[in-house]
Amino acid sequence: MFWAAMIGVIVTMVLAMIRAILGPTVFDRILALNMFGTKTVLLIAVVGFLVGRPDFLDLALIYALMNFIGTIAILKYARFGSLGSDAKRPRSQL
Repeated sequence: MFWAAMIGVIVTMVLAMIRAILGPTVFDRILALNMFGTKTVLLIAVVGFLVGRPDFLDLALIYALMNFIGTIAILKYARFGSLGSDAKRPRSQL
């Protein structure tokens, strides 16, 4: 049963990567990469359950936090063109 879940997660990861490559806008690509990261967290959790290593859940949580912070940083950079504090206006207003 968990093998089927793992295969399903891998299939959705492949579909997310295809969307990241073919996405019409940069925001579609960012969303697809965020989805890929979320599916990676699920894959780590399922693999940890299959091999009997509950400490994989800790790694999955750390990866989820890194994925969230990275997505926010990439979105800020895409919107403002900088990650620093001088980015007060969107690029379209500069």
